[in-house]
Amino acid sequence: MGNSRAYPVYRTTDAATAFARADRLRRQMAECEAKAELYAELRTVEDVQRMAAVLPEARFDYLDIRTDPAGEYVWFDLDVTTAEATALEAHLPLDADAEVPTGTVEERFVAALGQGLADICWRGLWPARPELGQYASANDDGVQVVFHGERAQIRGWTEHHTVFVHGCARTPGALTRAQELAASIGGQVLGEPQLGW
Repeated sequence: MGNSRAYPVYRTTDAATAFARADRLRRQMAECEAKAELYAELRTVEDVQRMAAVLPEARFDYLDIRTDPAGEYVWFDLDVTTAEATALEAHLPLDADAEVPTGTVEERFVAALGQGLADICWRGLWPARPELGQYASANDDGVQVVFHGERAQIRGWTEHHTVFVHGCARTPGALTRAQELAASIGGQVLGEPQLGW
């Protein structure tokens, strides 16, 4: 086992466009898991309130590890759906993490994003085409869109949003598949594959 390879295939400064291209790729998978993975960094009270309205059941936590004077980990324990703005302000920055039924709230999630890093991951299976060296991999295949980032491993803020095609590193046809999928959404492979999930 190991990590997938994530090919960056589309980049834009428009979050809605990045989401739309990623969603088009998701629809091309032979199978897509029933759950989508959503993650967002929340830097303002308004970010938290917008995200709580979209994902009230999400796990909200401190963005960075916090400890008390004794060195024990401190966990975020406010109910973001009812907390006052002044109470939330003292705990920023936060992040939100959720698994949701695929195709339900992703578009609203994108509309609720602020300026923090975020991503949506859809895992599944690409169509197998053995004659081209393209095999499906349940551990590796999928689509990811990273907001305000150019790295599949989510680090390093940018103004750009990047769509990634994930596949198996051991599949000889992985680059060809990424190129074909990129072309299907008006993109192209943008550099070397990155370490994926």
